[in-house]
Amino acid sequence: MEKSLDRKLARILANPSCRDFILADAKDADMAHGLAAPGRSPESHNGEAQFRTLAEYRQQMRDIVAQGLVDIMLMSASSNEVLTINERLFDNNAITPAVRANDTTDIWLATGSGRYAQQPSQPFRTATIDHIQCGKAECSPNERRLGADLGLYSVTFNNDVALDLPTLEAYNAFRIEAERKGFRHFLEVFDPNAAEHPPADLGRFINDHIVRTLAGVTGRGRPVFLKIAYHGPAAMEALARYDRSLVVGILGGSAGTTFDAFHMLWEAKKYGARVALYGRKINNAEHQLSFIELLRAVADDQIEPVDAVKAYHGVLQRLGVRPHRSLEDDLQQTETASSYSGKSSVVKGRPASKSPKSRQPATAKAPADAPDFAKMSQAEKVQWNLDRWKRIVG
Repeated sequence: MEKSLDRKLARILANPSCRDFILADAKDADMAHGLAAPGRSPESHNGEAQFRTLAEYRQQMRDIVAQGLVDIMLMSASSNEVLTINERLFDNNAITPAVRANDTTDIWLATGSGRYAQQPSQPFRTATIDHIQCGKAECSPNERRLGADLGLYSVTFNNDVALDLPTLEAYNAFRIEAERKGFRHFLEVFDPNAAEHPPADLGRFINDHIVRTLAGVTGRGRPVFLKIAYHGPAAMEALARYDRSLVVGILGGSAGTTFDAFHMLWEAKKYGARVALYGRKINNAEHQLSFIELLRAVADDQIEPVDAVKAYHGVLQRLGVRPHRSLEDDLQQTETASSYSGKSSVVKGRPASKSPKSRQPATAKAPADAPDFAKMSQAEKVQWNLDRWKRIVG
């Protein structure tokens, strides 16, 4: 089946002003957070923190794939083996499986370690391309299509040649291997995590490093898109307009409010972003499928952020799910962390009341009334959601 990612990328590259938008669920946190990766369990355990299991985490991935509203499901290599290679979860739908292809030291966030994220990032890869593609150390040519053919590769620049040179050398080696093995990647560029000399203009620093890094990379080795922290309209617009063949995406960062999630995507798209990869924002949502439905609607210009927050709270009320915050608090824009470690480089924004004028509050039908997505074709899912949002927003 044709993947929506490939279709949208082709349209965006042909016409950068088109309104297509790529949405990814990043469920690769087991490469970073250890036991806490699946998120808090809704169960109560005498006030003590209790996390979901890995099996529950993977079931959420299955449910979101069955829903059919994201374009990419990003996983660890071990989850990819279970879901992509063994279960063939992605064979008959339009969602593209992707795998975190490296795990630099600044995402080593196992509870109790405490220090890795505050030390300068060093390159490291647990997964190999072959293990991602076929689940073993060496793949035959016919086996390379068994697993994922798309990976996330991340780099962190700390404004120090002794630190940044090994990072670039490791990325160079990865690109060459990936090209030889027919493996695509998208490039995540983290903000400095331990810079002795922090750049004065962080957005310009990241943009310049991306442009400089990729200037020497020809088409076959280039990333299919970027994943970066959102540094505001000016930085986004400058990067997006510099090279129209470079598709720019944003990372979600920490959970924040529901308005934070919807508004960041809405504003980033306005200034040139065409991809959003949300991990903690989705995983920490009260009801992930409903959150994704509204996120998809914002991404597709069907509803504005304020209305989407109100619609989301309406869904939670009908489902009997207690929200993390009151509607009033959830409509506030807050400072959210942009890195795995919880450090923030995002300037605190304005409250929702000062965002662009919105339409009358929208309502949304509860997912409980939805058909069985697992039994629907991709075309039927798309049509069902289009009809649904036409009823909501008119």
